[in-house]
Amino acid sequence: MSHYFTDDPNLTDDLRTFPYYFNGHAFRFTSNSGVFSPGHVDPESDLLIRTVPPLQGSLLDLGCGYGVIGITLCKAYYLSLTLSDVNPRSLKLAEINCEQNDVKAKALSSDCFKSIPGKFDTITLNPPIHAGKTVVYTMFEQSVEHLKEGGAFYVVMLEKHGAASAMKKLTEIYGNCTLLYKKKGECVFYSIPSAAARQLPQKGAP
Repeated sequence: MSHYFTDDPNLTDDLRTFPYYFNGHAFRFTSNSGVFSPGHVDPESDLLIRTVPPLQGSLLDLGCGYGVIGITLCKAYYLSLTLSDVNPRSLKLAEINCEQNDVKAKALSSDCFKSIPGKFDTITLNPPIHAGKTVVYTMFEQSVEHLKEGGAFYVVMLEKHGAASAMKKLTEIYGNCTLLYKKKGECVFYSIPSAAARQLPQKGAP
């Protein structure tokens, strides 16, 4: 069985291009087989896009898939964008989607933060739940090291996928976690590293 976080060269292509609208902008996204949410923007990514406040500066779309969150927010708020994903198939699509939506971005192949240099004003994450809690929590832990002073980490999760435990984990890592949205089992959190969190070595940090 193929997963959207693994590269399966045996997959048959199923390219689909579809529209998406946000903040007065019309987008065109192309997806394929073997990636997360082919053929449509998934509800959690859409919720995250519509819940985060207007952003500025630099954005890392962590585990970007074919780039919906990062590309949409970049174009809406004129951000400096970095896209990262472990799946080359997803990353190639993200680059295609940048081009067809007239967005400039740096695309990085990276397992969590292993190949991501620098720090960002904002990091967004729709976590790869099926990769397992260890992977998701590694993303949480390493994100602290990649945020600028005052930078924020935004995460969307479903209650059935462990939103309550994720909020507890983010509070443990960051020293805080704010619930921005909760309705019908969907949650959006954000955390800003405390001074104490910045001084603590994070598990698995590069």
